[in-house]
Amino acid sequence: MRAAVRRWIATPFGLAVLACLVLAGWAAWSGGALDGPIARQVRTQSVYADPGTGLDVAAAERVIGNRRLVVILLRPGADLRDACHAVQHAAAGTLVLVISRKTDGYDRYGCSQLPGSGDEHFGDALVAETVIGEGIAPFADRPLDAVKVIAVNYDKLAKADVVPTDSRTISPSLPRYLVAAAALGSVLAGSAVLYFGARRAGRLAAIRRERRDRATDDRTVLSAAMAAVAQQIVDLDGAPKQTKAARKRFRAAASNYSELLEDIAAADRRGAEDFTRLTERAERIGERLRTLA
Repeated sequence: MRAAVRRWIATPFGLAVLACLVLAGWAAWSGGALDGPIARQVRTQSVYADPGTGLDVAAAERVIGNRRLVVILLRPGADLRDACHAVQHAAAGTLVLVISRKTDGYDRYGCSQLPGSGDEHFGDALVAETVIGEGIAPFADRPLDAVKVIAVNYDKLAKADVVPTDSRTISPSLPRYLVAAAALGSVLAGSAVLYFGARRAGRLAAIRRERRDRATDDRTVLSAAMAAVAQQIVDLDGAPKQTKAARKRFRAAASNYSELLEDIAAADRRGAEDFTRLTERAERIGERLRTLA
């Protein structure tokens, strides 16, 4: 029996089947089939929060936008270092910050998965891991504000050329499964099915990526503007005592900011792709806050 199996594997057909099985296993692994819940989410998103932590994940996603940044909020007492290792492959190419609440702020653990972090950019990675979580302690009961501060920290690191300024690119896993399926199908239907199926998968992936890039450009600009306004509000809220008129203007600007958040959420629900008008509103609010500062 064993000799017959060895003879079958040695045939061209057996080698083709073995190669297709290896390809299918690689596609399943690289597509996240063995990922845990945290890695499965951050493979395609920038935020993960344990249930009960109080973080609005959708709002936090909008704050981070397309930055190469991943924020993971865990329950108090969780193993932060283990969570960083768990997303090593899923969050490749990003700066990861894992946090959990404690009495006087947050426990935090940063791990850079950016290119070159282990060799020529080791120093930059160390700085980024240290700086990315600074200033979030006062927001232990407001995790969304903590995410806003983290986003601002990332922008500061980007301006200092410590982390990349380009957007995070998430490769869809579906084409990998299609390649694996086409490879297995080629054993039964012939090399022609594999060839034309792979070409079709590539075209569909290119079209989806082009559409997604066009739709997210304006959204990225809006996210950056909203993060800047949020930081201004946080700074002014803790500023020394102001005049009554100044406080009134500050409350009005903060109210306008809240209304703008609702309008952005409504635009997201509609699937709107033009966020230019909303970005202009955010910039006007920011200008008003700068005059107060």
